[in-house]
Amino acid sequence: MNAPATTAQLIPEFHPREVPAVLIEALKARFGERCSTALVVREQHGRDESSFTVPPPAAVVFAESTDDVAQAVRLAAAHAVPVIPFGVGSSLEGHLLAVQGGISIDVSRMNKVLAINAEDLTVTVQPGVTRKQLNDEIKSTGLFFPIDPGADASLGGMAATRASGTNAVRYGTMRENVLALEVVTAQGEAIRTGTRAKKSSAGYDLTRLFVGSEGTLGVITEVTLKIYPLPEAVSAAICSFPSIEAAVRSVIQTVQLGVPIARVELIDANTVRMVNAYAKLGLREEPMLLMEFHGSPAGVKEQAETVQEIAAEFGGNAFEWASTPEERTRLWTARHNAYFAAVQSRPGCKVISTDTCVPISRLADCLLDSVAEADASGIPYFLVGHVGDGNFHFGYLLDPNLPEERAKAEQLNHALVARALRLEGTCTGEHGVGLHKMGFLVDETGAGAVEMMRTIKRALDPQNIMNPGKIFSL
Repeated sequence: MNAPATTAQLIPEFHPREVPAVLIEALKARFGERCSTALVVREQHGRDESSFTVPPPAAVVFAESTDDVAQAVRLAAAHAVPVIPFGVGSSLEGHLLAVQGGISIDVSRMNKVLAINAEDLTVTVQPGVTRKQLNDEIKSTGLFFPIDPGADASLGGMAATRASGTNAVRYGTMRENVLALEVVTAQGEAIRTGTRAKKSSAGYDLTRLFVGSEGTLGVITEVTLKIYPLPEAVSAAICSFPSIEAAVRSVIQTVQLGVPIARVELIDANTVRMVNAYAKLGLREEPMLLMEFHGSPAGVKEQAETVQEIAAEFGGNAFEWASTPEERTRLWTARHNAYFAAVQSRPGCKVISTDTCVPISRLADCLLDSVAEADASGIPYFLVGHVGDGNFHFGYLLDPNLPEERAKAEQLNHALVARALRLEGTCTGEHGVGLHKMGFLVDETGAGAVEMMRTIKRALDPQNIMNPGKIFSL
């Protein structure tokens, strides 16, 4: 296992490549006002929700079609200039930062739902469509898209980072739900991977190669997804526990008994306090599970009763049930507002977010030791988790003017990842590697596997222009 990084090593190195004036002129000639070099626009596209600060890209191109993306990439490739895809900017790991300079390609205007094939349970969208927009457009069909990372992220970005979220325990991640892609390669060629068929044995699985590639192999310009029938009945509940351990043990037993729970989220007492202050919810300030059950009315009732019995064995109390959409929205507000509530609790802070995931049987071991370390550190933090699949997140709240706080938080993160890997888990369950977790990739996969990734990257992107400096260095 690598030694913890020093504070200096935690700041990404900025080695900008030259962006020649002739390229900017060519982009402006092709895109007109849709190519911006205004500082405020560049700065907007040069930051995400990570704690890193890097100079912005040299220009931003607002693409409105696959051809726009292809032409922008071809122009950049002619000058070996980096290209960084941009959706809504909700990344947590520095994916959007121009660490080698270059241009940002904003696909947010590519926001059309192209085809709804309700009879096949598939939908095809442009990459700028967000998950909430998609569900608004397909709700009249009685179908929905379940992957919910919390933020209203773009579907192209969710595919690029192999995102998941609160429903993953029941419906899986983007890996399981992306059927096909259209991608613009580093040469500016649009290719298609996969079909609308539910399975295929035709050649290499290029769809899975691009899902999770974080923009380092190409720019996603179209996504075909699985969608699902809206459940006949939905019920949600919150339940408070005397300790985090009691809540986690309850989840482990629920999963191991095979209860098909749709969502089960942990919120620690710190986070409940923050959410109460932020959203005036009046929740009990104890460790809490938020749960949701999908199915037939009888099935939902049976699931809920089973989970309530399990929770009671571990001291779970104060169950609050919600069956109407309005009531469920109120309960889930606590989870979805957690990040923003935490940031508001320490004005001006930066957040270092963790993203480990472990086998469900090792969840208590990993989580409880990590909570003890965080409590002992004195660093303010919040804790939430999609604990039904073993994934949880600490958010350490740092004063950006105190380097010692960043160093301490990174030491906590390093210890947490090392613990997760010892327990046969991963350094990132859903956020991706980006900049922040590059140092852990070799620890998790081994040097040989990372070198194979580099070989693929060099073969598909010989000039290293597609979001360079992310996942691993070349």
